[in-house]
Parts: sequence; C-alpha cells; structure tokens
Amino acid sequence: MGDGFEGLAPYRRIAARIRVRIESGEIQPGDRIPSVREIVRDEGVATATATRVAAVLRAEGYATSVPGIGTIAVLPRKLTTGPDRLQMLRATGSGYRPGEQAEILGADLAPASEEVADALGVETETPVIRRRRAYRDDAGIVALSTSWLPGGLAEAVPELLVTEPLPAMTFGLVEERTGRRAVRRRDVIAIRPAPADVAELLGVGEDTPVLTMTNHYWDQHGEVTEYAVDFLAPGRELSVDHDLE
Repeated sequence: MGDGFEGLAPYRRIAARIRVRIESGEIQPGDRIPSVREIVRDEGVATATATRVAAVLRAEGYATSVPGIGTIAVLPRKLTTGPDRLQMLRATGSGYRPGEQAEILGADLAPASEEVADALGVETETPVIRRRRAYRDDAGIVALSTSWLPGGLAEAVPELLVTEPLPAMTFGLVEERTGRRAVRRRDVIAIRPAPADVAELLGVGEDTPVLTMTNHYWDQHGEVTEYAVDFLAPGRELSVDHDLE
C-alpha cells in the first residue's frame, strides 16, 4: 500500500515523507534532515532532484538552515486545530503533535450564553458542559481552547466534568460511550477581541484582536456534539493543507 504521495513530483514526494517523519517525532527538531547525498543514495534520484527537497521543507516551515551545521528539522509554530486533532486521533490514536501537551483549565456545567445556545441548539441559560484548556509546546502556549457540549452527555461521559486530560479526547470518548461519531464540521476563522481571562494567559492586552478558529461538529444523526472556540497565541500561524487532485 502506498503512502499517498505517489502522485507528487519526486522532490515533493521525498519532502512529504520527511515531513511525516518530523511530525511523528522520528526526526526530532534540531536533527539534521537527510543530506543531498543520502537522498540520492536512498531514493535513487538525481542530485538536482535531491537538492530541491530541503527548499520545500524550509518553505513549509519544517526545516531551517544553520550556518556550520546544515539544514535541521523544526516544527512550525502553527495552531493545531480541533479538526487537526480529530484527524490525528483517528489516524494515530493521539490528538497531540510531538512535544505538545494540554493543561485543563476548567471543566464544569455552565449556563449557555446566547452564542453557545445557538450553536448547540438549546435554550439560553441551559446547563452545558464547558471544558477549557491550554495547548502548549516547547515554544509556549499554542492556543487557548474552550469546548461546549450538550449537558446530557455528562451522564454517559462523567469524565467531561473532570479537570484532567481525556485519554481519547472529547471526540473519541463521546463516540466510545454513546456511539455518536463526529461526521461533519464547520470551521470559521475570524479576528475577535481577547476576553480578559484569555488575554492574560496569552500575554496580550484585554480586547486585543486575536486570530480565532470556531468549530461546529455534527454526528451521524445531524445533531451537534460539540462547539469550540480556539484563540491563537501571538506568533503562531494557521496553516491548512489540501490535496487538489
């Protein structure tokens, strides 16, 4: 079975495979990426082809040149979105990138605001599950994320109200306990003013414009399972890759 990169130009195919090795942690940030000579030897391509690999990785944010050392691996300081985590969870069993971790800041039942009530399809002030978390990596905070889920899920998944990371994240645990599988989502990217509690953790002033991603998730029955808002930390970038063929 192929790795999904067979249709790419040879130098891009090799770069994609190296990128996967970096994302999986096989090649750690700071490690040298395969040299032109190693690529020629291992991949059986021409020197001109091998030379283009490092340029692709640098352009994608997965490599940087260090004088006297060569080209080393780095991890882009980008936001790992909820959809990214769901895809990683299903593909690898983990929703975190190498070196990334989550700190659960709060987990409780809270009255739904008008925004949350509209998203979940409930009445305003209805008790809903609220989970707040900070995603961090070696460079600091990646994003502050708040998820809201229907309050009725607390009976089947009481762990949602515990301030500890979930073994299968909200997506996996809800599916495991209830059979409700997230099958559709809507993503909205917008600039929003940072509320006071978010601003303090991000190290910016209150109401500072911050890049956000809002996600809605629906199950196989067309019911909303989760509504989430991520506030992106300064210095991070939102990056999405799409296959066009």
